[in-house]
Amino acid sequence: MQENEQVGQVRLQKFLARAGVASRRACEKIIEAGRVSVNGCVVTELGTKVDPSVDEVSLDGALVCQPNQAVTLMLNKPAGFLTSMKDPQGRPCVAELVPCDEIPGLYPLGRLDYDTTGLLLFSTDGELGNAVLHPSRHVDKTYHALVKGTPSEKALDRLRHGVELEDGMTQPAAVSLIRRKGGNAFVEITIHEGRKRQVKRMLEAVGHPVLRLHRESFGPLELGSLPEGKYRVLSSQEVAALERAAR
Repeated sequence: MQENEQVGQVRLQKFLARAGVASRRACEKIIEAGRVSVNGCVVTELGTKVDPSVDEVSLDGALVCQPNQAVTLMLNKPAGFLTSMKDPQGRPCVAELVPCDEIPGLYPLGRLDYDTTGLLLFSTDGELGNAVLHPSRHVDKTYHALVKGTPSEKALDRLRHGVELEDGMTQPAAVSLIRRKGGNAFVEITIHEGRKRQVKRMLEAVGHPVLRLHRESFGPLELGSLPEGKYRVLSSQEVAALERAAR
C-alpha cells in the first residue's frame, strides 16, 4: 500500500489534492499555514491521515469533499442569472457560479426567478433533492420582498389565511411588515409550497406587486453573511438538519 496508509485512510495533503483544492505540494503549504481543520480541529502536521468516509475536512471554514462523496452547497444567487445549468440563448446561468467542473453532478434544488436573489441550494444527492422538493414535505422558505405601496393589516391577513390564485388557493403564509421605504415597504413572507412565482403572485393578488425579491432561508438554513455571488459547501450537520426538515 502506498505511503504506508491504513485501509480507508489517506494523508491529508493527498485528500485535499484529490478534492481539487490544489497540487499536492501547494496543499502541504496550505496545511502548514493552519488553514485546514479535521473534525473542527486545526491541523498543521503533514503526516496527518484522514478517513474520507468518517472525517470532516475544512479549508478556511468551508467543508472539502472528494468527488465520490455527495455534496450539497448553498449559493447566494445574484439577480440576472437563470436557475439553469445551461441556456440555449446564451444567457447567464447559476451553473457559472458554482464548481460544476470540480463537483460533477451538481444541480439546483428548486428555482429562483431571473431577477430574484438569495439562497439557492445545489446538490449531487438525488434523494435529498427529491425529499426537499416534494410537495408533501412542506419545507419552509422565507423571503424578503420590497413591494409597491404599504400593505394594510387586512392585506397581510389575507396572505396569512391563503389567497386564491389561478392554480388554486394557497396555503396560509407567515407574513409581517418589516419596514417602510418611501411610499413602499419591505415584507417578510414564509411559505412551504413551491408553485411557480408563488410569492410574487400572492403579493400581487393583494394589491402589492413585488419590486424586489430575496430568499433569506430554506428550511433550517440561512444565508447569514455569505456574500452575493458566492457559495459554500454545507456541513454534514446542516445536511442532516435539512433532511429532518424534509421528513
